[in-house]
Amino acid sequence: MITKLLVANRGEIARRVFATCRTLGVETVAVHSDADADAPFVAEADHAVRLPGNTPAETYLRIDLILDAARRAGADAVHPGYGFLAENAEFAAAVTDAGLTWVGPPAKAIAAMGDKVAAKALLAEAGVPMLPTWTDADEITDFPVLVKASAGGGGRGMRIVRDAAGLAEAVASARREAAAAFGDGTVFIERYVERGRHVEVQIFGDTHGTVAVQGVRECSIQRRHQKIVEEAPGVLPHEVRTALHEAAVAAGRAVGYVGAGTVEFLLAPSGEFFFLEMNTRLQVEHPVTELCTGLDLVRLQLMVAEGQPLPENATDPHWMRGYAIEVRLCAEEPVQGWRPATGTVHRFAVPGVAREFGNLRAIGLRLDSGVVDGSTVGVHYDSMLAKVIAWGQTRAETIRLLADALARAELHGVATNRDLLVRVLRSPEFGAVEIDTGFLDRHGEVFAPLLPADQLPLVALAAALATAAARRASAPVLAGLPSGWRNVPAFPQVTRYAGPDGEIEVRYRLDRSGGLAEWSTSPGAGPTARTDGPPSDAAAPTGGPNSDETAAGGPSPVVSLVKAAPDRVVLDVDGVRRAYRVHRVSSEVFVDGPDGAASLTELPRFPEPTAELAAGSLVAPLPGAVTRVYVEVGQRVAAGDLLLTLEAMKLEHPVLAPADGVVAELPVAAGGQVDTGAVLAVVNPE
Repeated sequence: MITKLLVANRGEIARRVFATCRTLGVETVAVHSDADADAPFVAEADHAVRLPGNTPAETYLRIDLILDAARRAGADAVHPGYGFLAENAEFAAAVTDAGLTWVGPPAKAIAAMGDKVAAKALLAEAGVPMLPTWTDADEITDFPVLVKASAGGGGRGMRIVRDAAGLAEAVASARREAAAAFGDGTVFIERYVERGRHVEVQIFGDTHGTVAVQGVRECSIQRRHQKIVEEAPGVLPHEVRTALHEAAVAAGRAVGYVGAGTVEFLLAPSGEFFFLEMNTRLQVEHPVTELCTGLDLVRLQLMVAEGQPLPENATDPHWMRGYAIEVRLCAEEPVQGWRPATGTVHRFAVPGVAREFGNLRAIGLRLDSGVVDGSTVGVHYDSMLAKVIAWGQTRAETIRLLADALARAELHGVATNRDLLVRVLRSPEFGAVEIDTGFLDRHGEVFAPLLPADQLPLVALAAALATAAARRASAPVLAGLPSGWRNVPAFPQVTRYAGPDGEIEVRYRLDRSGGLAEWSTSPGAGPTARTDGPPSDAAAPTGGPNSDETAAGGPSPVVSLVKAAPDRVVLDVDGVRRAYRVHRVSSEVFVDGPDGAASLTELPRFPEPTAELAAGSLVAPLPGAVTRVYVEVGQRVAAGDLLLTLEAMKLEHPVLAPADGVVAELPVAAGGQVDTGAVLAVVNPE
């Protein structure tokens, strides 16, 4: 009987395991790096043990430190979560050798599936369909192919190669990324199937010889080979679903599987499917299975680890009900090519959440989050912040519920992929199940922000009015006077912001009653606008408040102010009221409106002079380590040429030449650490 469980992981999965432990009366132990000392999962554990250091190699990948933590805390069992050591056979064996209960499959099964090349050979003998696979790049004659890491998963160490010219570099890059993420740079190559769907089967084995399935999940919406949208039970023909179940059970029995596992397949447009890999752990997307089956998969893991048989309701996938969809909210910066982002989470609020880390009893939302207000997102770990999961009676109902909740969520402080997720969910093709692993490559429109460009002026106006209201509320005297009020109308109030598309200037004037007399925005922030208030004596930009037409040639909206408070502004726009929620943190202003959200940074009226970067400078988008430099000072390069690679947040990021030119400077060398904004290279354009 497990009484005290150590979770050898961090973030959202640690919180998820702790949630089940609390329902079972099991004490919990967290291990944490120095960077995670104040993280929510540490605060929620009954006991916590520090692992000195910050990087995974110093902390969460140290078997000796984790076993010592279990000993010191008096834990009698270890749950590996997912990622880090979850699929490390050496770790599983070390836990059992230490006399602890291992909550996972036997080390032998992990080893068998951990070597993906050997796993393919083993499961092919069991009758599981396979794709052509190579370990020697010189043997490949047919393209496209996919380079994959033999250890680990999560899309790391994967590269699509469409011709022989790019194969060598793809293999080398995949090896480096795999070595950084998993400590093993072994890769292999397999045939790439165009328009294939990524589907997977949840299996569970116990020590009494049962290997059961809990249904299929659809995981085809991916970027950089990482899943971002998952659903269950998936839309599949009955005969394909049945065959997938049978193949997954055959795979589990071939390795004597015990515990939770996932068998992943590639489904071709023809209806054929092929084995991809078997993940010997709980999957990130397990909540969609839980919501459709009513099962607690972590509870089942603990039961199996204690030697109990699987209950009857865990052995029949036909008991699934309704439809569940999960999205992965990640810290990503859209203006930087969707690279991982860092910073402080000032507000993390998803409306309508019915449960955290648990099953729903009715239509609704579940949130599995690794962060809360005030959490810090650093460079050492994966960029996923949380998973938002919706359950409904039908797929269409679930899509609508989830998309609406995401669109109305307040996600402040760190850039996220929220807008991308909403656009995917609302796209007609997704609704029609016209999906495959290349969905995002074909539908570039889903990368556009939710907030239309012509609505940014209204958002900026709301930010300026809320900021002014906050300053009036805190004024020691004359707090009741309208902002910028004068006996005789003179110049308008002016507030400048750095916005998503550059600088935006807001000009406005309030009348004696506190109403909006006039307003305008410039430059490049979309149309300026007129109001139904009195005209101004001040000069206005072209298409400004005295004009019936915008600078773009269309009619400008009639805007009046209904209410302006520090945290909420209500505007009447052409007779329709629009409410904007405003959250200010120092100079940052976060505005959530009916059409989308925007983050603005208020600029000082009198900015301090700053040093200018040399023309052609390429700067680091986030802190990291330079893994390789491919060019030399004085070398001619063409636009798009690879200059160097930067490793951060467990991914390798290429730095490319922005234009034809000559490399003038290379301030960093391979192995060097850099901070955000550091100059990586200078290319003088020709």
